[in-house]
Amino acid sequence: MMESQPLQDPTATAPAPGSAEPAGAPPAVTPGKEFTRTCKGLVVVLIGGYVLLQLLPSSLNYLAIIPSKTIPYVWTVFTAGYIEQVLPGAIGSSLGLLFCGKDIEPAWGRKEFLKFIILINSICGILAFCFAIGLYYVTGKESFLVTPLSGFHGCLAGFLVALKQLLPNLELPMCFFWKIKAKWMPFFVVCFSSIMAFIVPDSINFLPTLVSGMYVSWLYLRYFQRNPLTGLKGDPSDDFSFPSLFPAAMRPVTDPVANLFDRMLCARSRPSEVALPISDPAKASRRRERGERVLEERLAADNAGDTEATPHGHGTAED
Repeated sequence: MMESQPLQDPTATAPAPGSAEPAGAPPAVTPGKEFTRTCKGLVVVLIGGYVLLQLLPSSLNYLAIIPSKTIPYVWTVFTAGYIEQVLPGAIGSSLGLLFCGKDIEPAWGRKEFLKFIILINSICGILAFCFAIGLYYVTGKESFLVTPLSGFHGCLAGFLVALKQLLPNLELPMCFFWKIKAKWMPFFVVCFSSIMAFIVPDSINFLPTLVSGMYVSWLYLRYFQRNPLTGLKGDPSDDFSFPSLFPAAMRPVTDPVANLFDRMLCARSRPSEVALPISDPAKASRRRERGERVLEERLAADNAGDTEATPHGHGTAED
């Protein structure tokens, strides 16, 4: 059975030049230094969408999700994620895309990075439509049917989950001199958005997209993504489990949910694709060395047996 190792911490000391690394160890994931071309191109899309709305305000009806019109305009659940209606949203989404993308895209590759964005934005659009319809039936307020829903914030929430997986100890600046580690950002954003939903009622329209973006991205990365660093499907490590998204005090609530995910999704995985996490790289290295020694001993024994059998076979033929 294959064994997976957790992604190396970016704060760990890099090996000295010429030093030997354990065979098969995944390369370290380090923060990116430059904005990628893919992210720059997507920023043009986001800014272009905002400019288009300013020049042609009626285009909002054909690009954003308006629940009462979504059935004729089904494509809006796929386009809404790239349309920012206000300038602060366009600027914030562009900056978030640039700074998150420069760390994520080099680790995943351009194809997987774009696949992640399209998948998360599409599913978030579908869930935002369903949630708006549900709120209308619960509250009876028609505003939930006519309020345009759009924005890149669902995908940005998914980026935070990806950073937790790749660079959990990366410190992200919040305001002034306050920084928070990437592994706590998803929980912080959910709490902050939930509080703002009560303070500013209109902000409740953003909460479903943020939560669904984090939830869907975690499911995809946990169970379905083909990890380019390990070559395995998903990430079964304890550091990326569902309870790890929340403080330890919430484990009585999060553990049953995590077990439910495992029963539903892990049971469908093929045995060759399910890997046992090894938290200690030294143990993994020793286990590989033992396996190599056993293999060498078996090969040596087989070669010795073949050598002894060959003269015996020739002797029989001569007789």
